[in-house]
This record gives sequence, structure tokens and C-alpha cells, in this order.
Amino acid sequence: MTRARHPKKEIEAALRHAEMHGWRAEQAKGNGHAWGRIYCPDNDKECRCGEFCVSSVWSTPKNPGSHANAIRRIVDNCSHQREVTTLRVLQLRT
Repeated sequence: MTRARHPKKEIEAALRHAEMHGWRAEQAKGNGHAWGRIYCPDNDKECRCGEFCVSSVWSTPKNPGSHANAIRRIVDNCSHQREVTTLRVLQLRT
């Protein structure tokens, strides 16, 4: 099932970045401040205490570019993502 596009292009690009790294983006049901949430593919309790395995995506943030950067930072700093990147680098070196 495909998700709806985010109305802010910067945030939509960050959501696509997250999806390319295996994260799942789901639009929230109902109306509210949050457009939806992104979910880590591992959802591991060891991954930074599970604190960043789920993150909210705001529908109308004050600064869309800053919110998009925060989403990218969450995805890029995920413990699992760093492990996968390290393994790929090691495989390329051998």
C-alpha cells in the first residue's frame, strides 16, 4: 500500500530518504499536529534504549527544512544503520 505524500517537499524528501534505508512511514489517522510517524526496521530495544525507533513527523512545522534535517539525522544516526554501513565499507575494502 502506498502512503500519501507529505505537503512539504523538504519533509517528503526526508521521508523518501528514510524509506530508502528501510524505515516505514505511516500517515496518522485523524486530524492533529502530527502528519504521521516513521518506524525503524529493527525496532530493537538495544538501539539507543528504543528511544528513536519511532519518531513523529509533523504536518506543518515552523521550519520544514529543519524538521526534514532532524528526520534525516534520526535515520542516519540509528545504531542499526551505522552497523550496516560499517559492514558495507568493510566488504568493499576486502
